[in-house]
Amino acid sequence: MDADCIKLTSYLGGRHPGDGLIDLYCQHDLAAVIVLRSHGSGLRIGRSAELPLTAIAVGTRPSIETVLDRARQLEVPGVFTREHVRLLSEKITPVGIADKAGEATRMTVYFGRQDSVYAVPAFEVICETLHRRGIAGATVLAGVDGIAHGRRQRAQFLGSHADLPMMIVAVGSGDHIDQALPELGGLLRRPLITLEQVRVCKRDGKLLRRPEQAAGVDDHGFARWQKLTVYTSEAAQHDGQPVHRAIVRRLGSAGINGVTTHAGIWGFHGDRPPHGEHFLQRGHHVPAVITVLGTAERISAAFDVIDELTGERGLVTSETVAVARAAASSAGQRR
Repeated sequence: MDADCIKLTSYLGGRHPGDGLIDLYCQHDLAAVIVLRSHGSGLRIGRSAELPLTAIAVGTRPSIETVLDRARQLEVPGVFTREHVRLLSEKITPVGIADKAGEATRMTVYFGRQDSVYAVPAFEVICETLHRRGIAGATVLAGVDGIAHGRRQRAQFLGSHADLPMMIVAVGSGDHIDQALPELGGLLRRPLITLEQVRVCKRDGKLLRRPEQAAGVDDHGFARWQKLTVYTSEAAQHDGQPVHRAIVRRLGSAGINGVTTHAGIWGFHGDRPPHGEHFLQRGHHVPAVITVLGTAERISAAFDVIDELTGERGLVTSETVAVARAAASSAGQRR
């Protein structure tokens, strides 16, 4: 299967924000649903930043539009964005990815926590494959809720992780990713991969280009915002503290909200081999992903901070997203 689909990302604030919404997602025929809990800090919706969640749903345009219409009726504080993705599943072959100048391809692989390849966790094997294939970097993110292999899976207190959904987010050249697709498809029982184009703003301390200044509304009347994504790790330091924490604090001090951070459990960047959690060094070498969402003006200000704090390491990308819904507390920022 090779189809144009929609990725609906819900950045949810509040103490218990998402149960009804995730129930709604899981009631529909969506290709993938994964819920991530923010690490350390998250998207600030008004004054709320308690235990924020990020829910990602991928499906056909009709199914996502149906879900979005019903989601608008829920009293959920948060921001919803829509992005076009190319969905690959079943038998996966090269698709002829052609990056435009200044762009790269972001590939997301969805699978279950219990998936393995010859008794080795699938996420480790996939990362090794991507590293060997010359992909610039990859981050493994573990979900706490969602759909894996067609079934709803949720984390249970003091229980096993069951087959919770997981995802690997990789960024690299279209050629390298295209060549890796058949091998990746052969590693998983039910391969599910999405592809998107992103603008590469900064790589390993080198400034390549600033984020776009797209604004206004799209053809559906949704506000066009910018999304910055910073790929770094707990090991990357700035003035004695992890870069991702320094970024969040500096952005907060500057009054820039719409920031969320997710800690990976495994991954790599550049030439360093894949690595992650270790029972003696838990969290010290895991990758981290920071997302900043906002208007073009706010993203420009956020990028100035991020540019300063990523002087040596890390990857920074940007893209334009459609804001499908904002909570009442942040409605004034929609346009």
